[in-house]
Amino acid sequence: MQNFTKIAALIAVICASSSGNALAQSANVNPSWYVGASAIGVHPDTQFGVDHNGTGAGLRFGKALSEYWDMQIGTTYARATKNSDRYQQNLLGGDALFMFSRETIRPFLLIGAGGQRDQVRIKNLLTNVFSETTQTSPYVNAGLGVQIALNDQWSLQADARRVHGFLRDKAFGMNRSDNNYVTIGFNYAFDKPAEPSRPAPVVQAPEPAPVVVAPQPVPAPPPLPPAPRFEKITLSATELFEFNRAELRGQQTKLDEIAAALNADATAQHVTITGYADRIGSSQYNLKLSEKRAIAAKDYLVSKGVDASRLEAQGKGEADPVVTCNNKKRADLIKCLEPNRRIEIEQITIERRVQ
Repeated sequence: MQNFTKIAALIAVICASSSGNALAQSANVNPSWYVGASAIGVHPDTQFGVDHNGTGAGLRFGKALSEYWDMQIGTTYARATKNSDRYQQNLLGGDALFMFSRETIRPFLLIGAGGQRDQVRIKNLLTNVFSETTQTSPYVNAGLGVQIALNDQWSLQADARRVHGFLRDKAFGMNRSDNNYVTIGFNYAFDKPAEPSRPAPVVQAPEPAPVVVAPQPVPAPPPLPPAPRFEKITLSATELFEFNRAELRGQQTKLDEIAAALNADATAQHVTITGYADRIGSSQYNLKLSEKRAIAAKDYLVSKGVDASRLEAQGKGEADPVVTCNNKKRADLIKCLEPNRRIEIEQITIERRVQ
């Protein structure tokens, strides 16, 4: 029993350490059905007459119903033996999993119900004759666990739960049972999550150069060189970052062009880099995410030789939205709100427009 307690405590620690990501904005919900196989450790109720720990295996099918709920149905088989005595239990039922997060580490609580089939075979030491008792009963269970995403389709799942059986008569000399289970296994999703489309970044056209009118009758002076122009460059956050991430993707052609323009014109000072997020998720989380993205863009420009004192990074979260969307489906809403997830860089004095 101590081994089961230690494993359950370990799963609880993993869940608690991940609670900071609870209910965070996420695009990691894969709507595909998945199948999972698991190894099982069981500590049976001592009233069944076998007080040794046992092992078993399980098979389950699951599906994400929303950002917070998973459904799983399946069956397990577990057996414990002591000398020539044997106890085994088969479970068939379904569980509802409340997911605290959809990030890499996904702690959850579970509740479920179904049917159990218990079988006990005890040897009479006086007569050397085996007696066997079998009964089918309903059960409920509850527990906690964690999923760890390994890639787009594979994940590890571990949980600890208590199975409470409602025995219909006293065939085992009792009317209820409590078995403790620990399971660990792997889930495989049949399909990968869909990738959102990535629209081209919006680039604002520059202001036209001022027209110089020569006074009369004084001859017109020689033409002046083009006046410096201030541009505001808007870059799509979808092009720069993964959804709900603040780490830049590998190749950043647009930021490379902006860095080259800044390095070529040292007079461009007080360059402001502003990050924006959409309205999905809490305002506080979106503000923090937009700040991290603006800082990531600033750090990239500094890595390309731009003096950090010329740059200022700030986040405005959900402020100043470009579009307003009321889509019901989450995938459609995420796609519609893409223009609001952006990085704006302004007050850059350059002679040409960054393409």
